[in-house]
Amino acid sequence: MKNIIKYNLILLAIFVFACKPNKKFEGPELSDLYGDFKIIDSLICSIDSVDFSINQPIFFKAKFTKAVDWKISIKGLSSGAEKIINGKSKLIEITNSFWTGNTSTLPMFTSENCLVSLTFLTEKDTLNSSVKVIKPKINSGYLIADFESGYNNLWTKFVQSGASMDCQIRNVKPIPQGDNFYNMAGTVNWDWLVSLIDFNANANGVDRFPLNTNPNNIYFNAMVWGEPGLDNTLLLFQFKEDDNTNGTFESSSEDQYDYQLKIDWSGWKLISIKYSDLGTLVNGEPAIPKGNKQRNPNNLVRLSVLHLADPSSGFAKTKIDYLIFTDSKSLEP
Repeated sequence: MKNIIKYNLILLAIFVFACKPNKKFEGPELSDLYGDFKIIDSLICSIDSVDFSINQPIFFKAKFTKAVDWKISIKGLSSGAEKIINGKSKLIEITNSFWTGNTSTLPMFTSENCLVSLTFLTEKDTLNSSVKVIKPKINSGYLIADFESGYNNLWTKFVQSGASMDCQIRNVKPIPQGDNFYNMAGTVNWDWLVSLIDFNANANGVDRFPLNTNPNNIYFNAMVWGEPGLDNTLLLFQFKEDDNTNGTFESSSEDQYDYQLKIDWSGWKLISIKYSDLGTLVNGEPAIPKGNKQRNPNNLVRLSVLHLADPSSGFAKTKIDYLIFTDSKSLEP
């Protein structure tokens, strides 16, 4: 009798094991679809102040009863910078809310207090916290100009004698980085050129800008303003190389590469271009460079920025700030 009972128990165990599903259920949990949303742990910052200049880490924490679409907004109370972090989960932690001090939209963060808000796509709740940025992040790269030290006398500036000409360093907010930017504005009804400024390598104390030799690894970045209500500005960046390394750019026998922008947006915008993607332009049309026809960023001796506008279009305006070369990837401000 004992053997029969033992045998039946073995058969039952085999039956139960055979009926056990061997695949995990795929798809959202029923509680995520139909359960009530409740906040288990409210929003907090991992630290209440952060120094991004030394790569100090910070993240945010919160917990809910079900997975939901959420958004964390970090707003600088002085700069107006904003960083957005999106996710979908029932737990916010270091793996999905790590912040390095970068911004989603210009301007960049500065040393300031920040409001941190957590909102949800399908829920009405809003959770708030705060964090202080002791020092902002330091961007890797070779800085050409950020205008924080005023006008460098080794830069070269030309301004047409038109109407309402305003080509100078200014500090009127909004400012994408620091406290200053370079303003370029005016009316010139006889020429496409409104003004220009040359950033010469010797202004930085070097014969040539010390850039990577590989044009595929170098990115040029600049913050450019689009004046609301105006879309007649063209901005031309010229990259002038010293192919024979004699210390000067000779337009008749050395390479110049160009990048032309039509400013058809409003506000500040970050533009980035890989050096290997630059072309040569003459009057806006593709042309053949006059030097060794090889893009050599390490031979760059001058960066020129030309503000252009159709002379029949009237007043034109733009601003530039934070001209910087970065290695391997575009600037992440």
